[in-house]
Amino acid sequence: MERILHRRNYLQIILLSGLVLLLTGTLPAQGTPDKTNKTLVVNGKTVSSELLQINGHSYVDIETLAQITNGAVTVEPTRIVLTIPNSNPGAVPNPVPPQTAPGLSKDFASAAVAELAEMREWRGAIGTMITYGLAVSGSWSQDYHNRVEAGLAQAALAASTDADQNALPLLRGEFDNLTAWANEVQAARQALNGAKTVDPNALRNDPSLAKITDCGRFLNGMVVSGTFADNASCH
Repeated sequence: MERILHRRNYLQIILLSGLVLLLTGTLPAQGTPDKTNKTLVVNGKTVSSELLQINGHSYVDIETLAQITNGAVTVEPTRIVLTIPNSNPGAVPNPVPPQTAPGLSKDFASAAVAELAEMREWRGAIGTMITYGLAVSGSWSQDYHNRVEAGLAQAALAASTDADQNALPLLRGEFDNLTAWANEVQAARQALNGAKTVDPNALRNDPSLAKITDCGRFLNGMVVSGTFADNASCH
């Protein structure tokens, strides 16, 4: 009996010694894993944080992971929460709203306002001459014409948007119509046609003047709104 107990104690010693040796051999291997630093590239873009490989497994910093996935990291007392936006491959993307075409530029609108004011003054001077039968010098109409033409050139230089370019012909149409009307009145005055150049009612019954007036009002409203629109009276 004593011999059997002695043999059991001897076997236990051998087993314990073998277990210690086994642990001694495995612990250093676990404590010194095979580490490799590599560069992480996502969709062709290199991520600043390095990718760490340990024993064949890849690891990346959680902050970096949140950054490349547009996620958010929340640090709590007992956990770290990483929230990544949901992506639904089957969802139909929202249509991109069409871009609104830019309206009249500030510089063009300012030049157009000044031009329309010059046209009104020229038109008013002709109307005053007809209403009161005033005698004027031979160059007065040409002086107005030159000033309005110079203002039109300034408006053309200021035109930068598509709306400016579309509005410019209307402004030029008003200038052309006003020039034609002024020349007509001047020719009638030189021909001593009193019915057209002296009679106050001539202004109310003049279709050319009515068209010019309508276009001028329309252009003023368009410039104030900042949005291009067309009108037949300006053609």
